[in-house]
Amino acid sequence: MAIDLIVEIEQRMSKHLDNRQLQQLHDVLSSCITERYVPSGIDYHLSDLQLIGAFISAKRVEGCSERTLGYYGSTINNVIRAIGKPIRQILTDDLRIYLASYQQDRKVSKITIDNVRRIMSSFYSWLEDEDHIIKSPVRRIKKVRVSKMVKEVYSDEELEKLRDDCHNIRDLAMIDILASTGMRVGELVKLDREDIDFQNRECIVLGKGDKERPVYFDARTKVHLQTYLDSRTDDNPALFVTLDSPHDRLKISGVEIRLHNLGRRLNIHRVHPHKFRRTLATRAIDKGMPIEQVQHLLGHQKIDTTLEYAMVNQNNVKASHRKYIG
Repeated sequence: MAIDLIVEIEQRMSKHLDNRQLQQLHDVLSSCITERYVPSGIDYHLSDLQLIGAFISAKRVEGCSERTLGYYGSTINNVIRAIGKPIRQILTDDLRIYLASYQQDRKVSKITIDNVRRIMSSFYSWLEDEDHIIKSPVRRIKKVRVSKMVKEVYSDEELEKLRDDCHNIRDLAMIDILASTGMRVGELVKLDREDIDFQNRECIVLGKGDKERPVYFDARTKVHLQTYLDSRTDDNPALFVTLDSPHDRLKISGVEIRLHNLGRRLNIHRVHPHKFRRTLATRAIDKGMPIEQVQHLLGHQKIDTTLEYAMVNQNNVKASHRKYIG
C-alpha cells in the first residue's frame, strides 16, 4: 500500500519535475513512509551494481545467450562509468552527450551508436517497469537513422568454388548444411549426430531463447553428411568436430576461422557463416517463398528482421516493371 502511494504521488508530479527532482522526491517519500509504515529491515534502495545485476538476471530468464548478456553488461557499465553519475540521476542530455562523444571519439558507425541506445533503452525501460525509476531518460532519444546498405550474398559461382576447394569432407558437409538450411553458426555447433534425420532430411536446432525449430537440407547435403560421419573414428556425439585428435566439438570460432581462410585462399570477399543465412533468405524470397515461411525457417520473431536479411534481385524488379508497367 505504501509503495502504491509513493508511485501515485510521483506519477502526478512527473509532469512538473525532471528525473533528478523525481528521484529526490522518491527518496524523501520512501524515507518518511518507510519509517512510519514499513517494518525495519526492508531495503528499497538497490545499488547501481544490484540494479544492473537484476536486469541481466531478468534477461537471462527471458532466454538471452551468455554472449548477449555479456554485451549488455559491458555496454551499460561503460555508459554509467563514462557519465559518472548514479543510474537514477542520469538525464536525457547526459546520454545524448555520451552518444555524440562516443561516436566522434571512437569513429564508430551509426549502427554501433544505435545499438548502445537500444541497450540503454531496454535497461531503463526495465527499471521503469520494475518501479526503480519513474520515467526512462532514454524515452526521448529517437532511433538513430541508419542508411540501409545492400548486404552481400554468395553467388552460385562462389558457392561452387567454396565447395570445390574443400580439402576434406567435413568442411564440405559444413558448407552444404549452412547453405541449405540457413541455420545460425551457433545452432550448427550445438548439433549432435542423433539430431539429424536423414530419412526426412531435416534436423531440430536450438535457436535464440532456447527455442527449437526444424530446418531442412537438400540431397547433396545428405550425401556429404553421411560420408563425413562414416569417415569418423571418434565417439564424440557432436555433429562436427575438430580434424585433429582428440576431436573436440567444433566451436563458433573454429567455423569462422576455417571459412575465412578458405575465402582468402579463393579471393572471395567476406566469407563468413552468416552470409550463408542471408543468401538462403534472399534466394527463397526471390524464388517466391512466402515471407512468413522464410521467417519461420530462419527462426525470426519479427518479420522485419527477415526482410532485413533478404535482398531483392534487381533483375526481377526490372522484368516485373516491363511486365506490369510496360
